[in-house]
Amino acid sequence: MTTLAGPTNGLVRPLALSDCFRIALEHNFDVKIARFNPEIQRHYLSADYGVYEPSLGLSGVHSYSETPGGLDPEKRPYSGTTTYDDAFNTGLNGLLPSGLTYNFGGTLNGISGTGPGGSLTSDSAGASVNLTQPLLRNAWIDSARRAILVDKKQLKITELALRLQIMNTLTGVELAYFNVILAQEQVTVQEQAFRLAQRLVDESKSKVKAGSMAAFDEKQAESQLSSSQAGLLGAQGTLLAQEYALKSLLSDKFGDWDGVRIQPTERLAVGPQDFNLHESWGRGLAQRPDYLEAKLRIEQQGVVLKYLRNQVYPELDLVGSYGQAGSGLTYGTALSGVQAGTSPSWSFGAQLTLPLIGNHAARQTYRANRAQLAQQLLQLKQLEQNIMVQIGVSVEQAKTAFAQVDATKQSRLFAELALEAQQKLLDNGRTTSFVVVQLQRDLTTARLNELTAMAQYNQALAQLALNEGATLERDKLELQVK
Repeated sequence: MTTLAGPTNGLVRPLALSDCFRIALEHNFDVKIARFNPEIQRHYLSADYGVYEPSLGLSGVHSYSETPGGLDPEKRPYSGTTTYDDAFNTGLNGLLPSGLTYNFGGTLNGISGTGPGGSLTSDSAGASVNLTQPLLRNAWIDSARRAILVDKKQLKITELALRLQIMNTLTGVELAYFNVILAQEQVTVQEQAFRLAQRLVDESKSKVKAGSMAAFDEKQAESQLSSSQAGLLGAQGTLLAQEYALKSLLSDKFGDWDGVRIQPTERLAVGPQDFNLHESWGRGLAQRPDYLEAKLRIEQQGVVLKYLRNQVYPELDLVGSYGQAGSGLTYGTALSGVQAGTSPSWSFGAQLTLPLIGNHAARQTYRANRAQLAQQLLQLKQLEQNIMVQIGVSVEQAKTAFAQVDATKQSRLFAELALEAQQKLLDNGRTTSFVVVQLQRDLTTARLNELTAMAQYNQALAQLALNEGATLERDKLELQVK
């Protein structure tokens, strides 16, 4: 009997589909890479709020100056001056979410020196607050608020993108898992075909020796045996390739899977499903991550458009200030004067800045982005239509695959009966090996077709769930974004 070398031996690892999902969520490269995006975007969003952090400024300057002496109008000499000046300034500046800018400042000056009248000492201090509140441009939105609103939506977009990546990965794992099952079953079918062909060769040899069969029939049987051997070798190679495909989805360190043979613990099974196209459409348009992402991008564009519309307005700001001053011979006296509040100063008013030729750049930028928003709305409608088409195709493919399962099953049963009947006729010398060989081929084809239909049905259900955006719910998985 001809023998075949099976697939490379190695450690067998039984895996259920749920095990593959768990491993992929932890080790799949695409998922691991995508998980960083929400984290990165959260840092960007947090950085946006830094614009509201106040800044403190401190300065201290010591200066010295001299002026020369001379003669007064009456030709009397006078001495020059020497001045020492110590100036200390502090300021607290910031921006509020309303667009209000503020500045709290303090000054302290100490002057000493000599001059024609003798020594000079004078200290002064002051404290003030200055406020500016936009009333038109930058009033209800400015660049800081725009950045925060846009990045908040961008964070949601990255979370949706992560969800979509996980769904695509899990669907890929499921398709690969069923491909491995299918490949294993195909190896089994080809082994059965090989054994049938080997049995026919053995029987043909015996009959040729006994003179009850022509030598041509023996050669026909040997030809079928060689064909079955080639089919088995091809199926074994396909199985190894499908295992590699599944391992690549499960691994972030492929060397750990070297020599490991995956043994799915599940088998191809087919159960009836209730397909409701309109319900599927509703699910797809309610939870497809790419559709929700497109809607968020439109909302982002709405924020940008609101900001650009605001920039068309002229600058009209309400301004105001208040301060206290103090002076004396010492720093303490000067500061006490500020604290006493006896020397106030204040101001209020408005300032207007008008573009001379109608703010052309801002208006055209606004119009361009308004057209872009209209374009995005059309793209959203196009995506909605594409989703409905994809779901419709998936539903029909699932229905067709389910029908094919029953048809291929009946074909396989008829092929088994036909081969059994012809084998009995061959045993009684009432037919030829040519007919039996052909029926063996038909049976192998029928068995492979049935297995393929079963795998395709399960894969069609996985693809339908992906197109509906329901992969995680179907597989009873929860997405947690840290």
